[in-house]
Amino acid sequence: MRPGCTRSRDIHRFLTATTDRSISKPPQHRVVTATVTSPVGEDHPHNLPTAPHAATARDRILLGVLLIGTAILYLVNITANGNANTFYAGAAWAGSRNWEALLFGSVDPSNFITVDKPPVSQWIMGLSGQLFGYSSAAMLIPEALMGVATVALMYAMVTRIGGRTAGLIAGTALAVTPVAALMFRFNNPDAAMVLLMTAAAYCTVRATASASARWLALAGAALGFAFLAKMLEGLMVLPALGLVYLIPAPSGLGKRIRDLLLSTVAMVAAAGWYVLLTLWWPASSRPYLAGSTDNNFMNLVLGYNGLARIEGHTGAHGGTGGDFSARMSELTRENPGLAQHFSGGEMFGAKPGITRLFTGEFGAEISFFLPMALIAFVLLLVLRARAPRTDAVRAGAILFGMWLLVDSIVLSYMNGTTHPYYSLAIAPPIAGLVGLGVTQCWAARSSTVGWKALTGRLGLSTLVLAGGAWSFVLLDREAVWQSWLRWVILIGAVVVAVLLAAPGRVGRGVALGAAALGVLLTAAAPAAFAINGDTVAHTGGSPSIIPKTSGAHPSAGTSGSRRETAAFGGMSGGFGGGRGGFGSTSYPAAVVALVQSSHTRWSAAVDRTEAASGLELAARVPVMGVGGFSDDPAPSLAQFQKYVADKDIGYYVMSDTAGVSRTGSGGTTRGESTTGTGTSAARGQFADARGGKTTRAIDAWVTAEFAGRKVGDFTVYDLTVAPSPQSDSAATTGGSHDTRSSSSSIAAPERSTRTHHHRSGEGSGEHAGTVHV
Repeated sequence: MRPGCTRSRDIHRFLTATTDRSISKPPQHRVVTATVTSPVGEDHPHNLPTAPHAATARDRILLGVLLIGTAILYLVNITANGNANTFYAGAAWAGSRNWEALLFGSVDPSNFITVDKPPVSQWIMGLSGQLFGYSSAAMLIPEALMGVATVALMYAMVTRIGGRTAGLIAGTALAVTPVAALMFRFNNPDAAMVLLMTAAAYCTVRATASASARWLALAGAALGFAFLAKMLEGLMVLPALGLVYLIPAPSGLGKRIRDLLLSTVAMVAAAGWYVLLTLWWPASSRPYLAGSTDNNFMNLVLGYNGLARIEGHTGAHGGTGGDFSARMSELTRENPGLAQHFSGGEMFGAKPGITRLFTGEFGAEISFFLPMALIAFVLLLVLRARAPRTDAVRAGAILFGMWLLVDSIVLSYMNGTTHPYYSLAIAPPIAGLVGLGVTQCWAARSSTVGWKALTGRLGLSTLVLAGGAWSFVLLDREAVWQSWLRWVILIGAVVVAVLLAAPGRVGRGVALGAAALGVLLTAAAPAAFAINGDTVAHTGGSPSIIPKTSGAHPSAGTSGSRRETAAFGGMSGGFGGGRGGFGSTSYPAAVVALVQSSHTRWSAAVDRTEAASGLELAARVPVMGVGGFSDDPAPSLAQFQKYVADKDIGYYVMSDTAGVSRTGSGGTTRGESTTGTGTSAARGQFADARGGKTTRAIDAWVTAEFAGRKVGDFTVYDLTVAPSPQSDSAATTGGSHDTRSSSSSIAAPERSTRTHHHRSGEGSGEHAGTVHV
């Protein structure tokens, strides 16, 4: 065929697609399909996404099904998670009671110390508590609604790039990704962060369509608030957004660079106001910023929650950082059964490396669609290789591909604490690539260009086969759970792949049905995990999506390893708590009643904020978390002694580090049998690993100066009465201590209403302010 004929036909297609609209008219007034071709090297704004075709009734119905289905998946049985991660639940309760606690993300309404993250997520949950009162529903329903909003943005973004079918596939893939179904029902900051990252990507797509500085500034603002949700992790999408605007935006290079600079200013402003607030607000009248060494927000950004976490030195104070990780790695080597529950043999996640995202809990939470996404990225670049600079689909491939690669590399090679649920950050780009890859390969099958048609057929076949085969591998790891499903998916994927690869021997209707079936088959396994997750209560600091089998944690190996893990509080809903643990401690009713009887500024003080949150939620009174989350230098021993002298703290509650009653199934209390002395020693080693100098100094002073009373597995010290000669050995023991006896023998102090001053130790400044609880 002569080149001139091809050129004429291309021009005819373009004119037909634009329906007689002049090229000189603004891009926002034209509707252009992604199949329009144009000469390489020419800048045609028509190739960029402007707006999808007008929605039909069918489009609206399908979108409604997607969003309603997502809402049902994320909302059903959501209160089964209770307080979920009590560390953040305590801050949500505090924010529902006190506006300063809401502003800073304090763990308690008396504003001693914050959570170790910025407060955007706490604002959402705390405001809900202010409006409706604190409850599991008031805290978690906003998280689910953020998930629905993220899916809606995903649909809108991909629809603008590749059409409504691509948007539906991408939205569905995101909705059923197990880590999304897990974390949009949980109270960690990741839900808010990913919503804001997706919003930034959507605004960038809108900006790229018409070189809009306004939309790009909105993208920067969204990224700024993503930073305030989880600091640097919220900015992992930044390189992709900058690149996708710099390359295909339909304007001169100078304008593109200027728009990017303005967007950067918007991002800095959106995040910087809060940073300046923490710097300008007198340290004497705000809570200590947990995770920092000097009560400074930027120290937290660059240290504990920044490069130090990537490098594996997350312990700014020797708490939960590199030293702790090293001791826990040694502990798992000495107790191999425990390593079964640390997803790949390491604490919380698999060992750093390129395979981390495909193994253990990471694999179950994020990797179902990952092979498809990586293949789709390559196929999209190949199919759009000769498209103009401003091509919409290639821009989308760059956006999602760079987002996925940058974030995945960081997650794969992080040496610090790396929870599998961190992978929620790459769920949107994976879904976007899958949606675009499937629809672009389908469109290419009908191309008159031979290599494109072949690439489309084989590419689509490969996508379905890769998705089905990898689903089989992941399901095979849980061989006793729904064992039939993996074979149905594998066999169906093979049949569909053959039909889609057959050149010209299958009718279009059959091929279309096969493609639709292939999409359903690849989504079946992650959807099954997501739906099963609705039936399980997820609690603690590191929730798991892997289905339970035989009442044990899904990662359990031998029965011996299950018993060893039970000694650490169980893993079914996340790593359980205890003294300095990663979830909440379960307190006896007698301890709760004692704490409730106190009317001091802080009714009690305990080791670490996650334990304080558990007691706080049980008693609904302010509780001080000594040492914060990671052995923060707050309070110093001198300041704690001043608090005691001023009658600001009612009780000091210490747990038996060798045997703490923990939440979650499989937990044990002191006196229950485990695997033997090895496990008991391991439990002690774990408590020692979590210990910190802040708490040890205060523990030593309290035990030396005050008489303790045994209440179950806890020793309670009344800090409002003068020390007595009563020794610990003479104290009442056992878990059935009479609450009335405790209340009568320990005077309940009066609540303090005066102004308090806080010196949280070295470099922490002062803390003063009247607290209304």
